Amino acid sequence: MDQELRLRISQWLSDLGINSTPSDDVSTSILVMACFVLAMVAYLFVRSGVVKAMNIVIHRSKVNWDDIFMRHKVLEKFSYVVPALVLNLLLPLALQEHELISSLIDRLLNVTIVVMLVRAVYSSLDAANEIADVNLVSRRLPIKSFVQLFKLFLFFVAIIISISVLANQSPVYFLSGLGVATGLVMLVFRDTILGFVAGIQLAANRMVSMGDWIQMDKYGANGDVVEVSLTTVKVRNWDKTITMIPAYALVSDAFKNWRGMSESGGRRIKRAVAIDIHSIHFLAEDELIRLSKINYLKEYFATKKDEISGFNGNVNDADMLVNSRNLTNIGTFRAYLLEYVKQHPLIHNDMTLLVRQLDPTAEGVPIELYVFTTDIRWSFYEGIQSDIFDHIFAILPEFGLRVFQGPTGLDVRSLRDPS
Repeated sequence: MDQELRLRISQWLSDLGINSTPSDDVSTSILVMACFVLAMVAYLFVRSGVVKAMNIVIHRSKVNWDDIFMRHKVLEKFSYVVPALVLNLLLPLALQEHELISSLIDRLLNVTIVVMLVRAVYSSLDAANEIADVNLVSRRLPIKSFVQLFKLFLFFVAIIISISVLANQSPVYFLSGLGVATGLVMLVFRDTILGFVAGIQLAANRMVSMGDWIQMDKYGANGDVVEVSLTTVKVRNWDKTITMIPAYALVSDAFKNWRGMSESGGRRIKRAVAIDIHSIHFLAEDELIRLSKINYLKEYFATKKDEISGFNGNVNDADMLVNSRNLTNIGTFRAYLLEYVKQHPLIHNDMTLLVRQLDPTAEGVPIELYVFTTDIRWSFYEGIQSDIFDHIFAILPEFGLRVFQGPTGLDVRSLRDPS
């Protein structure tokens, strides 16, 4: 059929007064030009017809994932393969009289098709990764790591196929030589291999995911995980700096993940106030009368009054403080503070809730608050914590207590100058 076409072209050239034979380069050039024209027509048909029509359908659809594919121009990149396929099919027929050129162009076109296909698949993978991010799948699985690994695999496959096509050898011939280069591959791609293995462990054990707040002092990381890739984990710190941590470091080294706090819905307050020991004493009668009017202490005093009266009634010389039971101002303050945080609207009552006395130190007796706030956002959490301790510092004088505070320069100056 190709020979018949050549004869017709030769006859047409002869009618135009051009001397030509069926094997003449002029007819070959016309056939080559015709191949390029057909390839261009096929490309325009696919790009302006099929791809444009599909983009209109995608634009009108209600789902979002296809819009991401359209934004990454996946169909457009696949359309570039069409003219290369047409040329790959027709040019060898047009160049039958030039075997060397035909073979060379055929190999180059095959390599071009491989490169275009890999480029289109890369865009598809990028779109799939973005879809996973939008649907929060990346919070559970390191999708980007798998995408990068698959890209790396495609890259090596494309290189092997391209070399085998150019060398006119079977791909198996080149794959057999990879065993010799295994040591070099392990050395060059050490971080990639370690990162991939670490990514599998991180995903399988749910050690870290996008959106987690992690703290790793060794690398100066303290913030949100914004990206988990094949070799690194990107952390945006609270000061807006970026820290890159090797993926395998998260498996081999220790780090803190605050995800449990986020999932539980509570953030811990663990802070103590040091009470001056010299301000601790038994409550006098007038203090009992005054403090019993505090709403948070009415039930406490009612319970303690009966309990203490029953105990002291069976004790000789109960009028001596050393023989009897009496309420202290620090114990009453602890009872008040416990009831105060129980009634606080921003404190979890179904989580650990403690007001405890720690071991005395040189700075006094620490009264520690151990509770969880209902709002885990940093700024709101700090506001809740500050409000609670503002109240504690202001209410301590009502119980006759003082906060321990080391002497300052002003204190020393007042001692030197009594006036």
